[in-house]
Amino acid sequence: MTETATFAAGCFWCTEAVFKEVRGVQSVVPGYAGGTSKHPSYEKIHRANSGHAESVQISFDSSVVPYETLVQIFFGTHDPTQLNRQGNDVGEEYRSVIFYHDEEQKEVAERVKGELESERVFGKPIVTAIEPFRGFYEAEPEHLDFYARNRKQPYCQAIIDPKMAKFRRRYQEYLK
Repeated sequence: MTETATFAAGCFWCTEAVFKEVRGVQSVVPGYAGGTSKHPSYEKIHRANSGHAESVQISFDSSVVPYETLVQIFFGTHDPTQLNRQGNDVGEEYRSVIFYHDEEQKEVAERVKGELESERVFGKPIVTAIEPFRGFYEAEPEHLDFYARNRKQPYCQAIIDPKMAKFRRRYQEYLK
């Protein structure tokens, strides 16, 4: 059964690259979620206080990869203890958010987050917000498949390559 998940975990180039490699994921689209502006753009969310976060919308086959696994990968591939930032990317547009699409997704996200907090996996409090999905706006075409198309770009080499190597080692049983 095809379902939808929406996550914000810092730069959407990184998050898209990770989830595109997960078995059962059918598509990953970078975009903007969580704000009030009806026509967000990359420039607008980085200049104005739009409330949007760089996000990805994932279509997945839940019979192949359950939502809970996606949530675990989400938490395991960024730092959910950093408020309004990921590394050198700073601002509310880089915040960590799970946008749930129904009550079951909300319960799963809260349970996984609670388990990670009680086990003190990150050594600091998790600041990831869990919010209702209110809409998603697809990013401009130049952001789609950014990592795959720009592997030689310095940001990809310095930030995304190490993240992908860590992801592939840690989650190899979930790779396509």
